[in-house]
Amino acid sequence: MDGTREMKYNRENFVNKLIAHEGLRLQVYQDTLGIDTIGIGRNLEDRGITDEELDWMDMPSMDAVYEHGISEADAMYLAQNDVQIVEEELLRAHPCVEDLDAVRQLVVMDMAFNMGVPRLCKFKKMWNAIHENKFDIAAKEMLDSRWATQVKSRAVKLSNAMHNGEF
Repeated sequence: MDGTREMKYNRENFVNKLIAHEGLRLQVYQDTLGIDTIGIGRNLEDRGITDEELDWMDMPSMDAVYEHGISEADAMYLAQNDVQIVEEELLRAHPCVEDLDAVRQLVVMDMAFNMGVPRLCKFKKMWNAIHENKFDIAAKEMLDSRWATQVKSRAVKLSNAMHNGEF
């Protein structure tokens, strides 16, 4: 990818939505699956924190993160990096995302951030429907999943947005 792709959704609004869904925690905690997490849903086991990120946050090591936690600015910085990574993974896996309107881009980004792009790619019927601009079917397929039973009202909100093209 050459980096010229432009997503239509507002990244700042998305980060605020993520805070509403994922929460913002400045100390390391275990998520619902027992995975060490910090900030706005940063998975410390799968993604961790890079040396560059530790540097930016003025943290000498991961031990310091576990011991002292991070600042709100650090959490926002990590979230922006996470959003960038998820965006790139999603566009690589499904270039059609670039052609979606801002609301539907937000929906698939939200899902990708929540479950990871590899898991989201397994929603084959949903993706087939999106490719054919059949958003009513895509919305139905979103709810026909284990993910929907896990996230409950969040899935209903996202499914409605996929269906109607508005939140």
